[in-house]
Formats: sequence, C-alpha cells, structure tokens
Amino acid sequence: MKKYTILFAFLFITANMSYAGALVDNGDATISDQGTHLMWQKQDDGTTRTWTAAITYCEGLTLAGHTDWRLPTIKELKSIADMTKYSPAINTTYFPGTQSSYYWSSTTLASDATCAWGVNFSYGNSYGDYKTVGNYARCVR
Repeated sequence: MKKYTILFAFLFITANMSYAGALVDNGDATISDQGTHLMWQKQDDGTTRTWTAAITYCEGLTLAGHTDWRLPTIKELKSIADMTKYSPAINTTYFPGTQSSYYWSSTTLASDATCAWGVNFSYGNSYGDYKTVGNYARCVR
C-alpha cells in the first residue's frame, strides 16, 4: 500500500508541474523556452479581451520583427505556469507584470464549443470559461 501512495503522490505532483525548459530573455520583449522551442511575448498589454478578440490580437501582433504570433494552446500556456509560485504562478523574472488572473488559450472545450480553456495565473491551474468573458492574452510563436 505504501508503494501505491508514493506512486500516486509522484503522479499527482508531476501532473501539476510546469514543463518549460530553460528560459532565455532575448532582450527584445520576447522570451525563448529552450525546452519547447517556443518564443513568448514577455509582457501582456494589460488588456482583457474576449476569446475571439484575443486570437485577433495575437494574430495581428508585430513584436521583435515577427508577425507570426498566435494564441497558445492550453498545453503550451500551462508549460509556463509555475505551480511552486503563487499570485502569480509564473517566473516573474522572465514574465514581469503577469496578472494573477485568467489568460486565454486557443483550445476550445470539447464538451462545450462556447467555452475555451485558460490558465489562472493566481495558482497556475487550468479552467474553462465562456468565450464572451474578458481575460488576458499572452502570445506565442
């Protein structure tokens, strides 16, 4: 029984861990994740948007000479959450000014097309919200 308890604890902890690799500040308002090979917008613009407006915002973003920005998937967005931190649950050295609030992902809930997944950066957990609600957006490429 003790082995199963330890295994369960390990699985529970690893299921909630961040999977970001080494983060690099590119010095141009972007952060590169060496583990996922994604480039992130260092700071969001502090504006809440509906899900559709968040997609439009990211797709229209020009940053560090790049125009191929997009709203991240839920898996990508969760990769920068740091469950060992609280309010905000993210490495603020690389992502300063992150709101301890909800951020959109591009992933629609399979069970309800009127909702999309996001991450609450107060705790780092994922959630589903109606696409008409205003949440923050951090873009990726």
